[in-house]
Amino acid sequence: MQQPRIIVTNDDGITAPGISVLIQLMDKIGQVIVVAPDSPQSGMGHAVTIGQPLRLSPTDIYGNIEAYQCSGTPADCIKMAKAEILKGKKPDLIVSGINHGGNTSISILYSGTMSAAIEGAIEGIPSIGYSLCDHAEEADFAHIKNYVVTIAKEVLQRQLPPGIALNVNFPTKRNEKIKGIKICRQAHAKWEERFNERFDPYGRRYFWMAGNYNVSDNGEAHDEWAIAHNYVSIVPCQFDLTAHNAIDTLNNTWNLSP
Repeated sequence: MQQPRIIVTNDDGITAPGISVLIQLMDKIGQVIVVAPDSPQSGMGHAVTIGQPLRLSPTDIYGNIEAYQCSGTPADCIKMAKAEILKGKKPDLIVSGINHGGNTSISILYSGTMSAAIEGAIEGIPSIGYSLCDHAEEADFAHIKNYVVTIAKEVLQRQLPPGIALNVNFPTKRNEKIKGIKICRQAHAKWEERFNERFDPYGRRYFWMAGNYNVSDNGEAHDEWAIAHNYVSIVPCQFDLTAHNAIDTLNNTWNLSP
């Protein structure tokens, strides 16, 4: 049988250790084509490039694996892969990551990793975003490799509902083994930002964003609980942001007549 065609991308840049691991794992189960940003794009969300040229160039960084580096965002990479490399043909799977750092809860809105996966879902392509809850450049991915492959194979075999991408987060390596997988919802949490005021050598003021992450969610059904208790979390995500339960409320209680 023909091998499945798998697009691999990320938001940490094409040279990041996480994407290197993901490429090696996907190469075991399909024909890999890498299209990834030529520089880090963390926190870009679903941004696309519209005011400047996009550059796409082949690279031999991964040997015999077909690979391209793109000057744009993760979402740009998926658009370019489909339109320019595959010439409109759909791949069988898109995988994004493995991100250095978690993308649980509200972080999905800011995540370039997950935006690439969501872009794939928009195009009707089964898509997965993988993240390891460890920001270190030298993060250890050994304990998650079997899970990465198993989840990808399951998606290839069973597909996903239309418009759905999977947000997969892994706990960092600990003394105990991962307990298993939890299919769960996105936790209610938010960043509470503060901005540190600083001055450059010319005396010009600038700000550096910092802050704290506040999880205000109770229970055991969400991704933050799963990661904290050493489970892999899988959250099915969609790009339809409509608050359907609010439509009747607004229609029935608001007076919008001018």
